[in-house]
Amino acid sequence: MRGGGGDRGPRAGATLKDLRKDSTVFRLFRYILRNYKVSFIVVLVCIVVSSLASLASSLFTRSLIDDYISPMTAAASPDYAPLAVALAKLAAVLLVGIVAGYAQSLIMIHVGQGTMLRIRKDLFSHMESLPLKYFDNHSHGDIMSVYTNDVDTLRQVIGNSVPNLFKSLVTILATFVSMLVLSVPLTVVAVLMAFLMYKVTTGLGKLSRKYFVERQRNLGRVNGFIEEMVSGQKVVKVYCHEQKALEEFSVLNEELRSSVYNANKIGNIIMPINSNIGNFMYVLLAILGSLIALGHLPGATLTLGTLVSFLTLQRNFTRPVTQISNEINSIVMASAGSDRVYAVLDEIPEVDEGSVVLEKEGEGRWSWKEADGSLRKLEGLVELKEVDFSYVPEKQVLYDITLTAYPGQKIAFVGGTGAGKTTITNLINRFYEIQDGTITYDGFSVAGIRKADLRRSLGIVLQETKLFSGSVLDNIRYGRLDATDEECRNAARLVHADSFIRRLPNGYDTVLDADGGNLSQGERQLLAIARAAVADPPVLILDEATSSIDTRTERLIQQGMDSLMKGRTTFVIAHRLSTVQNADYIAVMDHGRIIERGKHFELLQQKGKYYELFTGNQIT
Repeated sequence: MRGGGGDRGPRAGATLKDLRKDSTVFRLFRYILRNYKVSFIVVLVCIVVSSLASLASSLFTRSLIDDYISPMTAAASPDYAPLAVALAKLAAVLLVGIVAGYAQSLIMIHVGQGTMLRIRKDLFSHMESLPLKYFDNHSHGDIMSVYTNDVDTLRQVIGNSVPNLFKSLVTILATFVSMLVLSVPLTVVAVLMAFLMYKVTTGLGKLSRKYFVERQRNLGRVNGFIEEMVSGQKVVKVYCHEQKALEEFSVLNEELRSSVYNANKIGNIIMPINSNIGNFMYVLLAILGSLIALGHLPGATLTLGTLVSFLTLQRNFTRPVTQISNEINSIVMASAGSDRVYAVLDEIPEVDEGSVVLEKEGEGRWSWKEADGSLRKLEGLVELKEVDFSYVPEKQVLYDITLTAYPGQKIAFVGGTGAGKTTITNLINRFYEIQDGTITYDGFSVAGIRKADLRRSLGIVLQETKLFSGSVLDNIRYGRLDATDEECRNAARLVHADSFIRRLPNGYDTVLDADGGNLSQGERQLLAIARAAVADPPVLILDEATSSIDTRTERLIQQGMDSLMKGRTTFVIAHRLSTVQNADYIAVMDHGRIIERGKHFELLQQKGKYYELFTGNQIT
């Protein structure tokens, strides 16, 4: 999110996150200036030229009446040549102003869209660095609302409000100087009325801001609810909850309507109020100016041309104030939107202080490379010692977890839902940080291994299968982006996914619907397993990897899975105990604790929890 004035790559030192933590709107303005300094200077020059050209036409009214029209009406044979020359000069000035205004618009389009490009890029880049805890606590729809609605409010304020504000300020300043030259008394009256307009604008703007913040928040809630309902529509229909969903949506929709109404009912009266104040000012100045011009106020003089010109300038003086008032809604909305954008950007990213990296020395041969350059062969020895963990401080999930997975072993976690099985694997790959205890990998603390390398060494098949839009081949290749087509096909054959893939309309080139909607759940899981296989990882984590596969298919892929696991340390989480009978070590979990451990036959002999799970017979 950096660059000098074009849409080129980022430039070091110009990220949104690096700016000082104060008003988000000012942070945004300074960010624009940082990235588009040259473009903004050109825009300011264009604004000044355009404003001065407009001012010249207003001032010409005085000369037109006093220097040309009045003398010409009194002359017997008026000479129109001087007037024609003056009009030609004015036309040239106005033409320059038109060109400057057009250039300003083009540059601001470039600045606005370029800034949005960088903001979205910075948002996405930062989002990718956030821990999973952030996504646990924020709905996907609300996050999407930041990318769409909130960023769009910034586009409006950058493309329209910012240049209009600068133009208004330049116009007010230039007009004020001109009005002083024409008439000091009338200028004093105009400034007092303009100050009144300013106070009305700022007062109502502060009042409406809290409603715009509420509006953006409610909009995020509505988007989040819609996203949930769209993704869960099958469940809604299965349980006939359409009416319930509609009722809940109606509540959220009404809250959004109410917040929008409250925000706009205040914001939309600013311009009418200021317009009427401006009309009153015009009438007042016309009366005072007429009295001065007619000589009814001693000590002040005013020509007819000066009065007409001043009244024209008064419009130019109050119009920018009114225009600022009109932009207040956009600015306040952008403030609410920028608050939410910066709320994401200010989230603390994952901390990664690891220095140990992973290197592949050959086919199936991996090593850890320490900071001093020394290499240690990757064995796959994973140890957990007295590990305690809580997702939230008030609720502990794991208690004193101690176990050792020796190289090449198959370690199985079994137990009821919520026992903490998946949590252990999430701690091994550092999706979350432990509160107490240690986790080591080949003697290195996992905290000392660079996260990207730690996770690259772990082939993971998640319980919730996620496929992406694209071909079957692309989804398998997601496990290792440099894998060849043949390597992807070999991985599919290894896990017995090749047969169903070849039956698809276009085989491996079949394009999948969103999240693999045109495949069965079992087929989606087979692709996820093939994705892990092509990654060729030293260590495997299989989280309910066959939970959605029928018994026959499960038997077919078991040989492939065994082949995939051969020589690799493997952690298996399974409800189907038939899939873990050949495990070297089975940890039986209950309420965050390991209550039994051993091989399949050893645990059966104990006739404890595992025996109950395996046989379905409760021990009394």
